[in-house]
Amino acid sequence: MKISLLLTGNELMTGDTIDSNSAYLAQSLKDLTLVPYIKKVVGDDLSLLVSSIKELAAVSDVLIVNGGLGPTVDDLTAKALSLAIDSPLQQNPQAMAKLEAWAERRGFVITKSNLKQTELPALCKVIENPRGSAVGFHCVHEGCLIICTPGVPGEFKHMVEASVLPLIRAHGHLDVVSEITRIRIFGITESGLQDMVDAEFPDWPAEVELGFRVQMPVIEVKLATIGEQARGLNALWTEKFCTRFSDYIIGRDSTRLTEALNTALYNQGLTLTTAESCTGGLIAAGITSEAGASRVFEAGYVVYSNKIKQHTLGVSEASLMSFGAVSEVVVREMAEGALNKSGADMALAISGIAGPDGGTEDKPVGTVWMAWGRKGAISARRFFFPVPRLAFQKTATAIAMDLVRREVLGLPTNVDYFSELKKKRA
Repeated sequence: MKISLLLTGNELMTGDTIDSNSAYLAQSLKDLTLVPYIKKVVGDDLSLLVSSIKELAAVSDVLIVNGGLGPTVDDLTAKALSLAIDSPLQQNPQAMAKLEAWAERRGFVITKSNLKQTELPALCKVIENPRGSAVGFHCVHEGCLIICTPGVPGEFKHMVEASVLPLIRAHGHLDVVSEITRIRIFGITESGLQDMVDAEFPDWPAEVELGFRVQMPVIEVKLATIGEQARGLNALWTEKFCTRFSDYIIGRDSTRLTEALNTALYNQGLTLTTAESCTGGLIAAGITSEAGASRVFEAGYVVYSNKIKQHTLGVSEASLMSFGAVSEVVVREMAEGALNKSGADMALAISGIAGPDGGTEDKPVGTVWMAWGRKGAISARRFFFPVPRLAFQKTATAIAMDLVRREVLGLPTNVDYFSELKKKRA
């Protein structure tokens, strides 16, 4: 099958928005053993959109149009498709009902601009979009399946999995028996993981395709097999892979690191408190971004200055003067103070030098101390991440959460996180 992609939007042309949708689609098409045929990007120009739809539909079995479904004047996809296939725009009852339900849930008043999103070419059928106000839609024109999808990545990705791939499969009468297993890994670089797989499994079968996709801060590992006879191989090698890398696996499919941490705490009946300096509350924000966080999270303390470390968590002035805020002694005291103040079962404390200034010869920029554990059983580790400030904060946040996850599950906490990355920088 020839599958083409037409992306629309001035922001894509100017570079204000980075295209991640086409990469996601290409990866998803591999599940059907397909690859994109043509990709074209155009701005918000009606005549150019119309001609591009006609051009690509004429040489493709499937054309996916991405973007331009919003309520503003520069959202032109529905009108362009209407002109390209000679099907007049009309208010679609299903799209209207969807918009009304969306507005009611949010307490919004539907405006004239919003109504634009309900006007679709008469020949088109609706594709549900549970994550946004605009529906997707599709039709078949002169043998080409044309699918119009939202440009918002979260909406697009959900639509690809739920609707686009099934539509393509049905249109092409694809009877491909495939087995896809997705595993989420944290704590190893992509190249490091590949090297370990090569070393541990020299007999990895060609019938089991192994793929890696970085989705910061985790890596998605995909094991794919094609054909009924290969299904057993998928299960066998998934088990082998999971057994070898069990420490690093946080879950299956779309599991997030925050979700894995909260689940581990909940399953063990434990609550957590955090004491953050260099991460400024990112750890607490991540934990509480998950539904049900109140079952496992007691309190988060952002103690940035030395004065607040003392007044809020009882860190001693002597420790700060003798060892500095970024030290094992201080993060241990931060953790103990958070436990005493919150009454939580476990604490996680962190203090570091995010940069770009503030480092010394003994404690260069990128130095960070973390402490975690229960009262009377606090562990601590020093790390060094010589990366830009925001990357430092995100990396430290992710590793700190994983250390607690490992502690709760009884896994080793002396793992050499991203060792290959550090070796390369060294």
